[in-house]
Amino acid sequence: MRRGIAATAVVASLALAATACGSDSGSDKSDGPVTITWWDTSNATNEAPVYQDLVKQFEAANKGIKVKYVNVPFDQAQNKFDTAAGSKGAPDVLRSEVGWTPAFAKKSFLLPLDGTEALADQDKFQPSLIQQAQYEGKTYGVPIVTDTLALVYNKALFEKAGVTEAPKTWDELKSAAAKIKSKTGVDGYWGSTQSYYAQSFLYGEGTDTVDAGAKKITMNSPAAKKAYGTWLGLFDGKGLHKADTTADAYAHIQDAFVNGKVAAIIQGPWEITNFYKGSAFKDKSNLGIATVPGGSSGKAGAPTGGHNLSVYAGSDKARQEAALKFVKFMTSAKSQETIALKNSTLPTRDDAYTDQVKTDPGIAGYQGVLPAAQPRPALPEYSSLWGPLDTELVKIAAGKVTLDKGLSNAELAITKLVPDFSK
Repeated sequence: MRRGIAATAVVASLALAATACGSDSGSDKSDGPVTITWWDTSNATNEAPVYQDLVKQFEAANKGIKVKYVNVPFDQAQNKFDTAAGSKGAPDVLRSEVGWTPAFAKKSFLLPLDGTEALADQDKFQPSLIQQAQYEGKTYGVPIVTDTLALVYNKALFEKAGVTEAPKTWDELKSAAAKIKSKTGVDGYWGSTQSYYAQSFLYGEGTDTVDAGAKKITMNSPAAKKAYGTWLGLFDGKGLHKADTTADAYAHIQDAFVNGKVAAIIQGPWEITNFYKGSAFKDKSNLGIATVPGGSSGKAGAPTGGHNLSVYAGSDKARQEAALKFVKFMTSAKSQETIALKNSTLPTRDDAYTDQVKTDPGIAGYQGVLPAAQPRPALPEYSSLWGPLDTELVKIAAGKVTLDKGLSNAELAITKLVPDFSK
């Protein structure tokens, strides 16, 4: 599943949330180790084992600290932490999706990390990633993995069609898709109806869902309508796959791409390992990765996703100090190199992109598109704005409502999420 989106889930009961929280995980004890609890939200099967190994390495190097590791399903973690923190019983450390950080900071659930041991290497991290961990001038998370969207493509199909380089604009993508269909019989591009994937179209027109600084809703502006019009136009035409509006659309698109049934899609690096499992990319060098096409503004942009490690403000002093040490270790260049090599995720600091890490063409390719990644506004409600758009974009793509009507519906729903914003 995509990591860049805060999922909506049923709130777990307080009693359940407290079973894995930090309220009983240890305290200031001079006669024994300090125990901290870490909620890791990574994939329990594919990624968690690497983090568990790093926890063991940390404990071996820090005899006075024990880490209680808890893997919490990503789609439950936001609500579980919100519930637990509100009752003073949250874990000491949380692997927080970047969109959650400002919301939790606004509620004073997170410890400001500026000037602490956790941010001692701040200058090693990509500045845009530190920026997306900030709220009202303070930093509440240390980036541990990052991601963004890119145009991923099948080099062999492009070459067979005579398309010599990745499209730089949406119009070029349309043209390439038609050529690929003519020469190979395979669709050239299959787009997504999910709003997160439509962000790049907004950025290409120099706009966004909202202007946080001006407190204005902009997803129904002329620029946004043009962006969504371009998005809609990529579902109809030669070599352009029709919109999949089913609940399993994500899996359908991914499966088609990795098995050579479509030449290009927009996707994030969390699928790198799955790309390589497909028949089309058994030769990893066949995977092409390029910056998402740009719009009429002449610029291209994609949303910044990923995760930060944050420290719970409600923990006692001893556990906070241990948590800061733990965060520094887990976000170090060495730890990030290990995570990248074993999980094929993108490091957040430049010194973690070692030669060995960059031998993975997927990681090297996505590193190349990171300059086009745009940090999300430090708006607590920002990630929730995709919900109304997810509902309406599917209807628009299915032809159930017009573009204008669907965007107006989404705008109305968004006004309820940010009532102090103007239209």
